[in-house]
Amino acid sequence: MNAFPLLTAVTFLPLAGAFGALLLAGRPEACRRFSLAASLVHLALTAAALAQPLPLVEDMAWIPALGARYTLEMDGVGGALTLLTSFLTVIAVLVSWKEIREQAGAYHALLFAVSTTAAGVFLARDLLLFLVFWEAQMVPMFFIIRIWGHEDKRRAATKFMLFSIAGGLAMLVGAVWLAVDHAQTHGAWTFSLAQLMASPAAPAAQAWLFAAFVLAFGVKTPMVPVHTWLPDAHTQAPTAGSLLLAGVLLKTGSYALVRWAVPLFPHAFEQYWWVLAVLGVIGLVYASWVAFAQTDAKRLVAYSSVGHMGLVVLGVAVWRAAALEGSVLLMVNHALTTGALFVMVGMLSERAHTRELAHFGGLWKTMPLFSGFFLLFALASAGLPGLGNFVSEMLILLGSFETAPATASVAFAGLVLTLAYVLRLVQSVLFGPSEGKPVYRDLSPREALILTPLAACVVFLGVAPWTALALITTPLKALLS
Repeated sequence: MNAFPLLTAVTFLPLAGAFGALLLAGRPEACRRFSLAASLVHLALTAAALAQPLPLVEDMAWIPALGARYTLEMDGVGGALTLLTSFLTVIAVLVSWKEIREQAGAYHALLFAVSTTAAGVFLARDLLLFLVFWEAQMVPMFFIIRIWGHEDKRRAATKFMLFSIAGGLAMLVGAVWLAVDHAQTHGAWTFSLAQLMASPAAPAAQAWLFAAFVLAFGVKTPMVPVHTWLPDAHTQAPTAGSLLLAGVLLKTGSYALVRWAVPLFPHAFEQYWWVLAVLGVIGLVYASWVAFAQTDAKRLVAYSSVGHMGLVVLGVAVWRAAALEGSVLLMVNHALTTGALFVMVGMLSERAHTRELAHFGGLWKTMPLFSGFFLLFALASAGLPGLGNFVSEMLILLGSFETAPATASVAFAGLVLTLAYVLRLVQSVLFGPSEGKPVYRDLSPREALILTPLAACVVFLGVAPWTALALITTPLKALLS
């Protein structure tokens, strides 16, 4: 264990930011400045941890009677997603600067709570500790949607909570069964991921255990058919809420499939991997088709999330090196591109007080800076070569063709549909008819500051994807072996 508990600091420093934000609740401007400073410190600390020789491990007794330990581990995969979380938290604070006028202290405290619970999910290596973070992460997001959301926020927040609780209960039952089974078989309680992997459950029990864990993780990913909460949650959430939903919470589900569901239940996965693959492709094709029919820009981007995450699930299901690397890389790229699109739709909505595509048109002439950023992120989402998503998607398709060529072919067709709805979005917003349409101001310096680092990351990961792949390849090979 490290002399300085660096991983503990990475995980819980945002909670200190949350307390500070609450203390400054009566001074909104000071609260915003403090929250920005705290989020930047957390980003720097996470980057410093990731720069250390990996993996970093912290381990100590937690609940000895149950064999539960406080075990955190940062490898390249969990570290990359934790860094992504801290980066998007900075962006979320900046995005909320003008949008959130009421209860700023509580709002920023909840943003930091999302950051802490997500970091815990990415770093925990004890199943009971993981469960605590997993269940806790739904609480701050529920209140962000419920209090600061739009007109139908109550229904959207309740739907999100009910789906999350249902999935969480299924996993809780499975986790308790695993621990009891291990105690009866080996004479000792444990929730350690390494020990549970070393002595997996009996093949006869793995099927329902695998299903329980996949249900929990599938809700958050989200996988069809347990995805229906997401479009409503995205549509009703404030802009920063949508950013963290797409960029952070969805990644906890897909990450947990890779880290927990497949390694814990190898026999069940060998039998039912094709179910995951089919569900992933259905999600990609179905969501892309539905996205094409949307008239609300934010709802369109929400369905694009379902589609992209379906492709991530396909990459996990085939469990080949290239596909798995592509899935993790797409988690990061999707967070950046789709998160940026949610931010930009929020900027449009702030000006026009509507998100209907028919209301916009010709913005390329009147908002050139906005249009340039919007086109970049939209084309990145469509998988344009040279931008982040392209390499991710190609790796998934290449890996999938080795194992499931027919399924991969359908996935390729789904990506063509993705291009179709992205081009429709771009045409409607940037190049549609402008006659009789209102003229809106272009991006402010603050808005350009928000979008510039997102754009830089999208371009960098497109032209130099090996920098991210070098980080994630070794831990993924360990999982594959």
